[in-house]
Amino acid sequence: MTVSVTERYNKLFSELEACDEDEQIKKIEKMNEVMDEMDEEELESVVTTEVFNGIYTMIVEKKITMKNILLLLKHVGCCKVLKRVIIDEFEVTSLNKRFEKMIIDENEKKKDEKKEKLLTDLCECYLLLNEKHSSELLSICVDCLLKAALNKEKNEKTQKEVEMALLALSNVGMRYIIERDLFLDEIKEIIQHHQEHHNLTRLAYQSAWAFFIYRSFFSGSLNEVVMNEMYFVREVTREVEELIKCVDWKRKEDEEREKEEEHVLKEWIHTLFNILYSCYYWNEEYLELIGCIVQLFRASRDNHREINNECIDFFQAAAGNKIVKVECLLKGGAFDVMMEEIQWPTLDDIYAFHILKFFLEISERLKEEKEYEMEEDEDFEREEEKEEEKEEEKEEEREKMKRKEAKRKVLEKMEEEGYEDSITSCREILLFLKLDFGNSLSECFSDYLVNM
Repeated sequence: MTVSVTERYNKLFSELEACDEDEQIKKIEKMNEVMDEMDEEELESVVTTEVFNGIYTMIVEKKITMKNILLLLKHVGCCKVLKRVIIDEFEVTSLNKRFEKMIIDENEKKKDEKKEKLLTDLCECYLLLNEKHSSELLSICVDCLLKAALNKEKNEKTQKEVEMALLALSNVGMRYIIERDLFLDEIKEIIQHHQEHHNLTRLAYQSAWAFFIYRSFFSGSLNEVVMNEMYFVREVTREVEELIKCVDWKRKEDEEREKEEEHVLKEWIHTLFNILYSCYYWNEEYLELIGCIVQLFRASRDNHREINNECIDFFQAAAGNKIVKVECLLKGGAFDVMMEEIQWPTLDDIYAFHILKFFLEISERLKEEKEYEMEEDEDFEREEEKEEEKEEEKEEEREKMKRKEAKRKVLEKMEEEGYEDSITSCREILLFLKLDFGNSLSECFSDYLVNM
């Protein structure tokens, strides 16, 4: 009879208490290998309050060393983040309280007494396993882990240590505001050094950017640094293009566990999705980025629907953000793939809604641009009466003509034969959309469909 991964994991955990330190290390390494095989549901079933309480009891009874606990829990936290699993149990356990006290106590020690490796490991566990962080502990952890991540050695051991530190930092959500002095110079140095010397793993580099992006979510000045000084759009485009070449797109999603490259791809798209709601700086490199995500969309369509759906989320967010020009969505191919996708008979209801919302966002933006152009026409007629016309006004006129041409092409795309049929094919899910997403739809959504 086949033994499930959860049964194998639980059996190994139950045997830890009776082992000596060396035997525990071997069992923990085996447990970590078994955990790598788990899917999200299996991971949730083995990472429970009872497990954390069991570990705490072993600590109190001195049946396990802190070194072995950290070996076990760092991997649990890593898998939790990589598999996007929410685990709230750790936050309310005595084990977490013990970790918090140890972090504070270790941080307060004199420099020559402080155990930097222990503090780093504790901080990684704290950030990886918790979804909520206290301000005091967050400041300590950020300072500690950025120092660890600044290690520029290129050997495999160092790279893995840096990767773990940055992965932990990437788990600090955007709702947490961190003072610029605590992170800005360090994270810029980490990213820029990699751009020159390529010393980070792909996961570490993505994690560094994710931490930085989340810090800039509510800061306009940091947005400018991200987009115009650090060249975020250019960097993510290059990374995604390289990752597309590394993935076996013919492999079925359920044939084996997700590869690291696939996880990093999803995280890049997720980070892009977030930045579209916080960034207000236009960069012409967006056109190449749109084309790159279209390429990813086509590659992932058949066998990697999770990545494909991340792309749909991105396109919808891009359509709703005025920093991404409509002509970029057109030239980059986003219109073409969204029109193709909406005709798929097996399209998931939720993503059918996102695609319809994509077209709704574009329609509303074109209407706004039309009204804006009418105002521009009136202003231009008045300005024409003046003897001299400024060079800025000429440039505005050229931009206006570009917008009109882009709008004409977009409208032609939206009126192509077959698009109305694709909307008709979605009629069966429209009731579902109104019931479940009614608050998100325009009041004139039905008129919009008719007009389409």
